Amino acid sequence: MRISARSTVPAALAVALTLLPTANCAGLPQPRLHHDAAPPAEPSSPAVFPFLKWLRDSAVEVVFGKPSYKPKTRVPAATIRSRYSNDVVIRFNVTSSEEEGALARATEQMVLDVWAFTPDFVDIRLDKDDVPALLTLLPKSLEPSVLIPDVADAVWATFPSTSPEDDLLESTFAKAAKSRRPVDGVGDIFFQNFQPLPVITSWLRLLEAMFPSIVNMTSIGKSYEKRDIYALRVGANTNASDLNNPRKTILITGGVHGREWISTSSVNYLLWSVVTLYDNEPLITKLLSEFDLVFIPVVNPDGYEYTWETDRLWRKSRQLTKVRPCRGIDLDHAFGYGWDAIERETDPCSESYGGEKPFQATEASRLAEWAKKETDNGTQLVALLDLHSYSQQILYPYAYTCSVNPPNFENLVELAVGLAKAIRLSSGETYTVSSACEGAVARAHSASNSLTRVETSGGAAIDWFYHNLKTRYSYQIKVRDTGSYGFLLPSDQIVPTGEEMLSAFKYLGDFLLGNNGIEGPLWEQPSRHGNDLRRRRRIRSEVKGDPVAPPNMDQCVIQVNSES
Repeated sequence: MRISARSTVPAALAVALTLLPTANCAGLPQPRLHHDAAPPAEPSSPAVFPFLKWLRDSAVEVVFGKPSYKPKTRVPAATIRSRYSNDVVIRFNVTSSEEEGALARATEQMVLDVWAFTPDFVDIRLDKDDVPALLTLLPKSLEPSVLIPDVADAVWATFPSTSPEDDLLESTFAKAAKSRRPVDGVGDIFFQNFQPLPVITSWLRLLEAMFPSIVNMTSIGKSYEKRDIYALRVGANTNASDLNNPRKTILITGGVHGREWISTSSVNYLLWSVVTLYDNEPLITKLLSEFDLVFIPVVNPDGYEYTWETDRLWRKSRQLTKVRPCRGIDLDHAFGYGWDAIERETDPCSESYGGEKPFQATEASRLAEWAKKETDNGTQLVALLDLHSYSQQILYPYAYTCSVNPPNFENLVELAVGLAKAIRLSSGETYTVSSACEGAVARAHSASNSLTRVETSGGAAIDWFYHNLKTRYSYQIKVRDTGSYGFLLPSDQIVPTGEEMLSAFKYLGDFLLGNNGIEGPLWEQPSRHGNDLRRRRRIRSEVKGDPVAPPNMDQCVIQVNSES
């Protein structure tokens, strides 16, 4: 079934849920992502457990529905093919500030879509017929390589399959990208595919209904097109005398850019992991007793919805600008601190346009107003994880300049390196660590910001939260991948990416609790930084009766030491 944007949990489901114990849905066989604690004792009546399992599965199916969501048009493949038929993504390996400057001027002149910008490479999407014109504007040393030869094919592969007829329209590339292994519990339904905004909204409501003692859903305001920007606050204040007192808070955001679907799914994965790990894993339980966690999966609901209905690669908001055909403001260049940096983009048609004044973007303004109100009421925002894609980077302030280091620079770098190491130990993937300002220009060690940058640098959310709200640990994390798929990551990468973010989040939790990420040997605490997905597969095999050899602790020690 398809759920409308304003749908809620059906009345019958709501009534059924109220019949269950409310403290963490005690007695409800939760589809945990992790299995660190012993399973709960079976109910006294043997008939109760199957009924609750059926209710759980039915509730999830009612919310998520069958079949999967599909775009408005009956033949989305044809629409996608017509929009992106000639598009490619190419990469330039940039080695000097001069090359970067030339590339920046060329992309601005041709109004090209910059996909990624790192100290080592720049990825650009354009019509393949425009490649020769671009090369005439660049020095001979810049030679492109093709990352994605058929953008239309890659776009179509990110949507859930909707019918056998749709499957026939998919190419070999699309079918390969859609191949996936099932994950346990609710992930069998929710995390198999990227989900549209109405389904995400219903899922958030379901979480609040299932875990009412620790989850509270609210809206931080309306978007430009009057959609709610939903947030879920997760916390377990066990001290009755402190119930009305403000708490230290960690903010996790995603979906700032509409096309970055993996950022939204990763925030949702973190949210689900935290609520299901509470009372089952000591670290998460302790963290929720001392901190509130606020999850905002879709900061830019208008842009996100537009990527599902019209343009999969839409980046900005949907706000009108002074140039009517060029809609949208880049929310990550719309915050007040450093907004007027020298490289600020003034062309409304640019993908990096931050508006005519700070906080002109409605969604950035709503997020800032909510956060400011929280801190005015005594809440201390101690950390921000702003998830984006792609390029596997952990970035810290400042974004607007490289000539000034933040006051706690060493602590920011130390924690960022720890986050990257936690990811590497859990999945083997490498995330680089750098200042958000860095590029080829930064390598030139310029004392000013007078050199042209490929992407504008002012008005970043991590800078504003760090400077204006004193959020001591403020990071932008660009998740998978490093260019093979770019923004068009296939759905089989949802769970692995979520696992990486969970490993990083646990490290952050350890750090904020005063343990600096190392409470004990990693091999004695696999739930902390180990590969949780691998452990769950082992547990599933044991449940099915398959023999599984115990882990070789000597090998584990060698692996950990080699990564130190």
